[in-house]
Amino acid sequence: MNELTKKLLNYFLIGVFAVIPIVVILQIMIFVKDRVTDLFQLVYIYADNYLYTMLVFAISFFMLVYIGRKLVQEGRSWVIAAFDHIIERIPLMNTIYRVLKKVINMFSSHDRTIAKEVVYVEYPKDNMWMTAYVTNRYEDKYVLFIPTSPNPTSGYTVIVDKSKVIKSAMNIEEASSFIISVGVDYGKASEMQELP
Repeated sequence: MNELTKKLLNYFLIGVFAVIPIVVILQIMIFVKDRVTDLFQLVYIYADNYLYTMLVFAISFFMLVYIGRKLVQEGRSWVIAAFDHIIERIPLMNTIYRVLKKVINMFSSHDRTIAKEVVYVEYPKDNMWMTAYVTNRYEDKYVLFIPTSPNPTSGYTVIVDKSKVIKSAMNIEEASSFIISVGVDYGKASEMQELP
């Protein structure tokens, strides 16, 4: 390969990597827009009137605001409690719903009952340190979720002794950014010096 071809290929790859975050965000925005459009069309098919369709969306918006406000102020909403009560009676669905709700609550700010710590743990072997989320604890045992890069939604759940973890100053958002960026976005790089 001559020098000009190498330079062009190099510039092309740099351009591709520079555009990837923009493309991902645009894809997410298009996905959300498509889902809202589909929902709007579904409501319009039944109502056959733009005024009623807009009214349904306005009521839905204010109901979600009301639920969010109740959750922040009181930690519970009667709407969610009623839905929980119904789902509890459906086999299999109640298990999926309960687990999904706990995972989402771990990352949300309104649930204070679940630990939201980030720690380092030696995994999969000694002298290899991984970032992990503390999802639960009992006495001197920690339940950790060890996410994989660059997709933090997949990973491993392990139980370790408290003595095997080193606490991190990172919060959930910083740790997730560190994992998604495969270590490029590491705001607490000084913590590496504290690892044995």
